[in-house]
Amino acid sequence: MPIAAKAKLPTRLIVLAVAGLATLGLSGCDAKSSSGPSIIPTASSDTRQVTVIGSGEVQGTPDTLTANVSIQANAPDVTAAMNQTSDRTQAVINALTNSGIDRNDIATTNVTLQPQYGGSDNPNAIVGYQASNSINVKIRNLNNASQTLGLIGTTGGDATRINSVSYSIDDDSQLVKDARTRAFDDARERAEQYAQLSGLTLGKVISISESSGTTPPTPTPVPMPRAAMEAVPVEPGQQTVGFSVTVIWELT
Repeated sequence: MPIAAKAKLPTRLIVLAVAGLATLGLSGCDAKSSSGPSIIPTASSDTRQVTVIGSGEVQGTPDTLTANVSIQANAPDVTAAMNQTSDRTQAVINALTNSGIDRNDIATTNVTLQPQYGGSDNPNAIVGYQASNSINVKIRNLNNASQTLGLIGTTGGDATRINSVSYSIDDDSQLVKDARTRAFDDARERAEQYAQLSGLTLGKVISISESSGTTPPTPTPVPMPRAAMEAVPVEPGQQTVGFSVTVIWELT
């Protein structure tokens, strides 16, 4: 049987089809190349949107100091190292509670026991043990912070290690609200500007997402010589509470 000839499309239809594909390809590239705040029609309607990111920060004075303190002891055997560390740590805890620190504001954070090496005949020989007990002490009355750090140093003696101090705001709920309000106001101001520039009007909010962060002040260095322990200089500085909010508005 003769084989039927393949049907041929008219040349004009082929040209139009290729042109249509080129147009779609260019539109896709334009949509992907946009960056930053943009006005984009939704897929389901002619509604246009603007997406903006607003930020807000407020500062407050910290009212709480947290000190991480370690008591460390070296001894020829495990029992002696642990006992010396435990006794000195308990003495520090008792001194703190007697000075008015709530026992709930004292928390053990780490306990370690490590062998010490270095024999003259055999460098790998164990010559003793080092024990350490670390606690976090939360000082809520900053007027007594200097005296409290001095008390820790005096009671713990040469075994004392003040690893770090950090400040915080015990109740920052109002600061968070203020930062959130500033972030949203900033976003709305930006959105209104883009709406004006595009000749449209800002409509209803479509979605809101946020992220928050607290920037503590730089930790205050704590001098270690015992002669200075009775008056350790500390300053709370300022703490920043910040919010970033992404808001999508409808444009009409």
